[in-house]
Amino acid sequence: MLTAVAVFASLILIGWLVFRAVRQKSVKAHYISYGIAIVAAIYTYAYFLSLDLAQLIKVLVSIVLGIFLIFLAALYQRQRTKPS
Repeated sequence: MLTAVAVFASLILIGWLVFRAVRQKSVKAHYISYGIAIVAAIYTYAYFLSLDLAQLIKVLVSIVLGIFLIFLAALYQRQRTKPS
């Protein structure tokens, strides 16, 4: 059900962009960014709902571990490049 909503949201976004292009009206870049972000969020939400609990936990642990490692690397790089 939610996947169908995501597909319809994608089609609506594409249709809106085509409609604006045919009417020769400008589209601000942040409107397109917002639209893509909303559609991506719906797809992500649908993906997470389709997972069973074990897979969901693995994905979330991987995301948290990735955030932690990126934070650790940034701290390490900041300490290495700090002028003495």
